[in-house]
Amino acid sequence: MNGWEIIQGLFYMSTSDRIAKLFSNCKADHRAAFVAYVCACDPDFNRSLDVCKTLIDQGVDLLELGVPFSDPLADGLTNQLAAQRALESGCTQEDVFRLVKEIRKFSQIPIVFYTYYNLIFSQGVEEYVVKSKQAGVDGLLTLDLPPEEAGELLVACEKLEMANIFIIAPTTPEERISKIAAKASGFLYYVSREGVTGERQDLAGDLSERVALIRQKTDLPLVVGFGISSPEQVSEVAKVADGVVVGSALVNCIPQNLGNHTDMLSAIKEKSQSLVGGLMVR
Repeated sequence: MNGWEIIQGLFYMSTSDRIAKLFSNCKADHRAAFVAYVCACDPDFNRSLDVCKTLIDQGVDLLELGVPFSDPLADGLTNQLAAQRALESGCTQEDVFRLVKEIRKFSQIPIVFYTYYNLIFSQGVEEYVVKSKQAGVDGLLTLDLPPEEAGELLVACEKLEMANIFIIAPTTPEERISKIAAKASGFLYYVSREGVTGERQDLAGDLSERVALIRQKTDLPLVVGFGISSPEQVSEVAKVADGVVVGSALVNCIPQNLGNHTDMLSAIKEKSQSLVGGLMVR
């Protein structure tokens, strides 16, 4: 029995789309979704699982799990160090799949892998998508894969109704937005600032205009990330976007409390509560 038959026979009987349901529910509630990024297995498997559970318990709507990689080009220092901690703990891709399986034992929250194409390609595209689906992953956000070069991954994901999420940048020309949106599924991810991930003191001045432009090109939900780190910023982004992504502000709670796991989880809880509290009913 090959991988596709395993999926179809054991896992694919449930065709519910957790991502679509989430954004539909948030729309009905007149609010944006809160998307939390953490690196899988940071600082190790067990503590990472506790961090994920804490985030979910605090009302996070969608979990974006970074797959540890030795050369994370889109990430700033905070997330680079998170990946380094995970890799130094011995984390493998199989551990990342196992982490999702453990989360699925207590939560049906949508989970998206934030990853790089080499990690997918090196394992075999079809095999990677099968394993992701088996684990309970809902979508793949492949940072360094443009839609023009994503044909094999798009086919594999479509077979299993796995969302393929693409990024739109502030520098993306208007005519290209439609091309990206046509290949995307699940939602679109707008990078609010040029450069890499990391906490920022302010939001881009043209955020509302760019979001409005993208909305003219697609009906997909639109989330905004990169640099959002305070309840006030969450609130501002939530006024115009369907989802707000916060990563570095949460990830920073981990290295600041490496010596005390209880303190680490308390810091994650406090930070996530304050950020989720920034969501406003529209």
